[in-house]
Amino acid sequence: MLRVFFRVVGMVFLGLGIIGMALPVLPTTPFLLLSLWCFSRSSERWERWLLTNPLFGRYLDDYRSGRGIPRRVKGYILLLLWGTIFYTAFALVDPWWLRGVLLAVAVGVTLHIVRQKTKRNVPEAESSGEENR
Repeated sequence: MLRVFFRVVGMVFLGLGIIGMALPVLPTTPFLLLSLWCFSRSSERWERWLLTNPLFGRYLDDYRSGRGIPRRVKGYILLLLWGTIFYTAFALVDPWWLRGVLLAVAVGVTLHIVRQKTKRNVPEAESSGEENR
């Protein structure tokens, strides 16, 4: 019964994560990480699917294992985050307090991303144990 609960909750988080890819105020990564956590307790098949997904699997695996986020990906995340937040806050939202909330969310996400370990790119030869000649 608990496995079914975690699988259903994992699906809900997965759906929210996918929606978050299109909506600037809904965070993607936390929902995908929660989904991964739920699937790790309920379904090896869904956990494997998340970790091998060509769109976000490698990043989830790197994040979960503590290897960090590549510098280029951090830059892309922050550029996309601030672009969508500014557009939403100043072109689509009228109340000043809601603009403040959006900007506060952006600052919080920025701090979280910047504080994450930066993954260094390791040349293929080094990562396989071969020496550079």
